[in-house]
Amino acid sequence: MNLALMLELPVVIIDVQRGGPSTGLPTKTEQADLLQVLFGRNGEAPIPVLAARSPGDCFNTAVEAWRIATRFMVPVVILSDGYIANGAEPWQIPDVNKLPPIPISHPVDTGSGKFLPYGRDAMLARPWAIPGTPGLTHRVGGLEKQDGTGNVSYDADNHQKMINIRAQKVANIASVIPPQEVYGPEQGELLVLSWGGTHGACYTAVQSAIKAGRSVAHCHLRHLNPFPSNLEQILGRYESVLIPELNCGQLRMLIRSRYLVDAVGYNKVKGKPFTVSELVDKINQMTTASSGKQLVGSRAS
Repeated sequence: MNLALMLELPVVIIDVQRGGPSTGLPTKTEQADLLQVLFGRNGEAPIPVLAARSPGDCFNTAVEAWRIATRFMVPVVILSDGYIANGAEPWQIPDVNKLPPIPISHPVDTGSGKFLPYGRDAMLARPWAIPGTPGLTHRVGGLEKQDGTGNVSYDADNHQKMINIRAQKVANIASVIPPQEVYGPEQGELLVLSWGGTHGACYTAVQSAIKAGRSVAHCHLRHLNPFPSNLEQILGRYESVLIPELNCGQLRMLIRSRYLVDAVGYNKVKGKPFTVSELVDKINQMTTASSGKQLVGSRAS
């Protein structure tokens, strides 16, 4: 993964999470690899991370991951889990001719003799030259690159610059992903923030709580690195944030450190998914029976 990051080549990596550590619970589900895919490499090595929410969502998530990988010339991780992998749902096979194209271009020799394999476009993506293209000979490898030329460099200032460029390139992805949507009231007592295979239980629990008069909304993340650009704004509109996870609080730690929001974790590491009743009980504990706030139906933030 780090080699692909240093080479700046598009790769899609799929992590189907199961109970761990080590051999752990091979047939059971978990969400405990989030911090691993974000930080489990040597050096400063940011990589985009997406998470599918259901069996049918895996197709769209994979297409989006490849779109990001090729547009930004970067490896991308897709997080799935045992519950999704062993699950099933009706899914309409899309007409591939109607899917938005993923444009990919390869540079050719212009005769100028000035090809820069690590020259960059407006989003900081480098050109993807096909090996063996006449006039585009260049060096790739795991050693640090000189800015532009890609030659091996041990210069301290260049290393700092390249670290910053690679980090900013991943951060730029937030400008091309859709704004985060919210189901439920635009503001209120509680926001349930979830990711991955917990979507169904969280959505159903919030739906039930809203019908019972609770001031609660649901926000489900597909993009875990970078976060959607409007997430901070959304978090600020609710008195409390609840993050249900099948781990010991990994997304909660990220949200707290990034946005300084005192999010509450609801954590379960039993190899089993959340039940709707568990989540409804937790929502009821964190909200009043009648808040007096106007409840709004499903709408985008």
